[in-house]
Amino acid sequence: MALLEMKEIVKEFPGVRALDGVSFTLEAGEFHSLVGENGAGKSTLMKVLSAVYPVGSYEGEILIDDKIRQFKGIRDSEAAGVAIIFQELSLVKELTVGENIFLGMEPTRFGIINWSELYHKASTLLHDLHLPIDPRVPVGSLGIGQQQLVEIAKALSKDAKILVLDEPTAALTESEVDTLFGILRKLKDRGVGMIYISHKLDEVFEMSDRITVLRDGKTIATHGAADLDKAKVISLMVGREVGDIFPKVDHELGETALEIKHLTAYSADVPDKKLVNDISFEVRKGEVLGIAGLMGAGRTELLMAIFGAWNGKFSREIYVEGRKVEIDSPADAIECGVGFVTEDRKRYGLILEQTILDNITLAGLKSISGRFLTNRSREAIAANGPMKSLRVKANSPMTVAGTLSGGNQQKVVLGKWLLTNPKVLFLDEPTRGIDVGAKQEIYAEINKLAKDGLAIVLVSSELPEVLGLSDRILVLHEGKMSGAFTRVEATPEKVMAAATGQGKINT
Repeated sequence: MALLEMKEIVKEFPGVRALDGVSFTLEAGEFHSLVGENGAGKSTLMKVLSAVYPVGSYEGEILIDDKIRQFKGIRDSEAAGVAIIFQELSLVKELTVGENIFLGMEPTRFGIINWSELYHKASTLLHDLHLPIDPRVPVGSLGIGQQQLVEIAKALSKDAKILVLDEPTAALTESEVDTLFGILRKLKDRGVGMIYISHKLDEVFEMSDRITVLRDGKTIATHGAADLDKAKVISLMVGREVGDIFPKVDHELGETALEIKHLTAYSADVPDKKLVNDISFEVRKGEVLGIAGLMGAGRTELLMAIFGAWNGKFSREIYVEGRKVEIDSPADAIECGVGFVTEDRKRYGLILEQTILDNITLAGLKSISGRFLTNRSREAIAANGPMKSLRVKANSPMTVAGTLSGGNQQKVVLGKWLLTNPKVLFLDEPTRGIDVGAKQEIYAEINKLAKDGLAIVLVSSELPEVLGLSDRILVLHEGKMSGAFTRVEATPEKVMAAATGQGKINT
């Protein structure tokens, strides 16, 4: 009898089937890794298990100890022995370590929190886990790595028999990873079943009893770790060809449009932690340069630091069309001819309450409108151009951006930057959350822009997208350049090997 069995789980979002009949089992005392590309469905499956997506919002069955479970909320799943540690920490930084560990489960006496008992229990738990952390200090005073370990202690305080860890080592130092793995081995000996999600295949193979591969929301294979190697796992993860959705266009490359030398960017939370480590590259006019890598590789941080928008420290040299420029802010970047379609269009790309007109002219307003007063007629004429060429489906430029579909919102963001007449355009996840039809329109526009001589830097978590659109591909792994391929050289296996730190730079 399996400790956990998830049968034929189906989870849909508007226009997207994130999980398509996924099945998964976990034995008591087993370390079972769940791997796949970004967007394969790993985190979604675990959110179903932990009732972030409650019963009724998905199809399929969850059995724990051979009993069907229907969790209406997170407390129900916790009561059944499920604890999950997400990539994003859920700690309250103003509270102490002890308060965070027992938040919502504080020991009380006569209806009043028993602080002495709370800190005694927290101290005992931290000692058992060999974590030298004072339970009375504010969590905010700890480093990110120690905060992650507190998050694990918090999960274990609930006497979990199923522990889910989603990329738990992303912010940990090597010694902290060793500490974590020591804790997990002891939990394994106690019979705790663990589901481990990680892009770091070295860790996966070090700890796993079994490995399950997801791809495109489906269960591809489950094997004993001893029966696999890294090359086989990578093959199972990517296992598909780039389809005809990507038009094959030969771009005529011109002179260098952008050159970056020795870019290093540091974490805003851990000032000494390098998220991007000494990256140099160039992109030419008419070229689509793909930047590949798994979550946490440093792709977005790279673009943000070039654009002058990164919150942490960064250093680099920037040359636009051979001229050294200083970019200290997004305004400087726009002035230098750099545009940036950001990863999160709703947070950084659009003002959802404003009209298409207001959004599409925002970045280029200085050149479109008057010197002292906005010229609405000129703005409307300017906005109509990209709306027509990008085929934005809306009644008029006065339509509120927040009422548009995801694909049309993305077209508005792209149109906004095209109105600035950029020399270089950054595209960070340009097709995230949009349907296939809208994707094809975006792909066609990217090829058209490159054919017209625009230099494009494309970041995407979808490997077929990078392979299908790029003239060259640079691969990042843990902030460093781990691979460089021409369109001819690049294969899914080579790129994924480099993204997981298994490949060598191939120039």
